[in-house]
Amino acid sequence: MDFELSEDQQMIRDMAREAAEKVLAPRAAELDRLGVFPRENLEALAELGFMGVMVPEALGGAGLGNLELALILEEVNRGCASTGVTLSVHNSLVVGAFLIFGNDEQKSSYLPRLASGEWLGAYALTEPETGSDAASVSLQARPDGDAYVLNGTKVMITSGAEADLVIVMARTGPGERSKGITAFAVEKGTPGFQPGKREEKMGIRSSDTSELVFEDCRVPASAIVGELGGGFKIAMTVLDGGRIGIASQALGIGRASLEASVRYAKEREQFQRPLAKFQAIQWMIAETASRLDAARLLTHRAAWLKDRGKPHTTEASMAKLLAAEAANKASWQAVQIHGGAGYTTEFPVERMFRDARITRLYEGTDEIQKIVISRAYLR
Repeated sequence: MDFELSEDQQMIRDMAREAAEKVLAPRAAELDRLGVFPRENLEALAELGFMGVMVPEALGGAGLGNLELALILEEVNRGCASTGVTLSVHNSLVVGAFLIFGNDEQKSSYLPRLASGEWLGAYALTEPETGSDAASVSLQARPDGDAYVLNGTKVMITSGAEADLVIVMARTGPGERSKGITAFAVEKGTPGFQPGKREEKMGIRSSDTSELVFEDCRVPASAIVGELGGGFKIAMTVLDGGRIGIASQALGIGRASLEASVRYAKEREQFQRPLAKFQAIQWMIAETASRLDAARLLTHRAAWLKDRGKPHTTEASMAKLLAAEAANKASWQAVQIHGGAGYTTEFPVERMFRDARITRLYEGTDEIQKIVISRAYLR
């Protein structure tokens, strides 16, 4: 693995960095306060080609790889984590699923619209009684002639109420757990499909997290993504990419926290000298920077392996686990360095602290990542 980014990769990173600093960061506090979906941010990112990072150029995408996506997501999340998770799910879980498992018709129909930003994608796996145990999906898809009828509820779905296209995991085989799950592409406006309750969250407040309700929702058999009964394989495969995406999100939040800490430590004076002159602050900065750098190497390694078609499940879980821990520690220390001021909304570290917490929960909790990693060594 080459640790030096190519000129093209540096250019892409710098494009994302400029967008984050000039477009996303100035809006982040207000979007968070109001809980408003960042539609304008996504439109700006679509103009840069970031809604279809890995979509082939022939289908309207940028034709890039997972490492480039990781670079983009770190910068975007440095500016606005709510926009960042929306972008990550769209690219990693939705576009990623169609790229690997979609048939030619699905690719030619959906990918150009997803890549242009005309359509936003969501991924629906979690249910009221099904979270970490993905094989326990209970939403039913009953065959009916040349179609399937979906009944059930999904919860905690990122972009659920805003998405134009949702990949829905449903049970098509009774009592077969992982072997009885099938993925369906369900378009917004399909009769019997509607968003339900929108969650009010601690952090990433302008990201839409919603319930999805299916009541006799009829979709054609052509809506099946991959093979009948192959949904669990799709879920596990795309979640590897999703974990690289959330690791990148954590890096962005952590880096923003570190940069805020450095600025404040240089500006704020106590006992007639800047905070940066105190060893306790210096050690916090050193520890945070080291943890984030280590997590970045893990994240880039996982993306590099994925781009080469090599096994990367363990590496993706390692990256997600360590990056999330690093981001949470970085944001905690940022608030600590700011003192009481860091507990107010006057400084962005308060928002970063709230945003960082979710990175240890979604796309698999810390505990799930440890199970995945340990299996690689104990099998």
